[in-house]
Amino acid sequence: MTISPADSNWLNIGVALAVGLLIGIERERSIGDKSHAAIAGLRTFTLISLAGAVGLWIGGIYVFIATGVIVGILIAVGYLRTHATDPGMTTEIAMVVTLLLGGLAVREPQLAAALAVIVAMLLAFRSTVHNWVKNVLTDQEARDGLLLAAAALVILPLAPAEPIDPWGVVQPRKLWMLAVLIMAINALGYVALRALGPRTGLAVAGLLSGFVSSTATIGAMGARTKGRPELHKSAVAGAAASSVATVLQLAILIGLVSVPTLIMLLPSLMASGVAAVLYAGIFALRSFRDASSQNAGPKGRPFEPRTAIIFVLVVGITLLISAVLTQWLGDRGLLLAAGVAGFTDAHAAAISAASLAASGQTDTQLAALAVLVGFTTNSVSKTVVAFSLGDRRFAYELTPGLILMATAAWGAWWVRAFLV
Repeated sequence: MTISPADSNWLNIGVALAVGLLIGIERERSIGDKSHAAIAGLRTFTLISLAGAVGLWIGGIYVFIATGVIVGILIAVGYLRTHATDPGMTTEIAMVVTLLLGGLAVREPQLAAALAVIVAMLLAFRSTVHNWVKNVLTDQEARDGLLLAAAALVILPLAPAEPIDPWGVVQPRKLWMLAVLIMAINALGYVALRALGPRTGLAVAGLLSGFVSSTATIGAMGARTKGRPELHKSAVAGAAASSVATVLQLAILIGLVSVPTLIMLLPSLMASGVAAVLYAGIFALRSFRDASSQNAGPKGRPFEPRTAIIFVLVVGITLLISAVLTQWLGDRGLLLAAGVAGFTDAHAAAISAASLAASGQTDTQLAALAVLVGFTTNSVSKTVVAFSLGDRRFAYELTPGLILMATAAWGAWWVRAFLV
């Protein structure tokens, strides 16, 4: 069923009315909490939104601007009348936004409706937000939040995307993306600590962050143990849980590219995943029983920028060494390529091998074996990162879990080969 232009106009006007009603209802309830009359309520906001929509509809941008000028004058007059008893300007700014959303509803009704919901939520949760900013958020957390935003939104787009080394493997933008990633993961762990407590917070954060980068998660968890040694059991649980995410993500990606390769690897992935779950569960249980971490709330910074820089350096050096060895030894086929790629990303090695199998350029069994090689070399990288960024106790307790995962994967592979 097609919508005629007339029906579309009525729909857009209806969205404009809904925008004004939604924001107006929130402002009307806000008036009810005060002993004095405010500048605007439900009817005023609805009329402002409708004026913006009708002005743009019947006269285009010039009539809309004229309408905005008139509404702006009325808002200024109203503020002069009420500023002595209500010095804030939230309502006045909300009126301007409502006018703009009313005009937006004529051209982009879905976007206008979504923005109206966001505006209403910002207004409705003002007390919660104010309390969080003033009484919960610390100065250090605010500064680190701005630092993370600058790293992601300012530095990252300016970083060169082209390789800067003779072998074409060191790409500053991708490396800085890893720095941003590890800072964000560390911040996620900090938030999880505050929300869930040290007993379960890091394990949950590790599992979720592992779907982004298990290696970066291990680096972030290890860095946290240097300043908070009492959290090492929770950090090991989170690092091991990130490897659970690695296995799940490998299964999903391989299955999307080549189902036969996934079927051949399924016993290995299941064995490795079970090993990771058991190892993470053991340390999560030990952390839960550890009285020393019961009241250990988050201290210090949400993340340490130096940790992110060290992680990027470790990855960059690993890439260079892998490229030099590959050039020196020559092209030894898919297994060598998968092993080199696995040092930085097990998923990249898995996707490339499965793609070759799907296109018929290589045997399915060889592709599956290449995935296991990349998975194993990635475990080596994780071990290096654990020793580089974490304290020795964290690294020594996590390393057996990584070895167990790799051993379980290869053990299932050989058992399957023997049975077949």
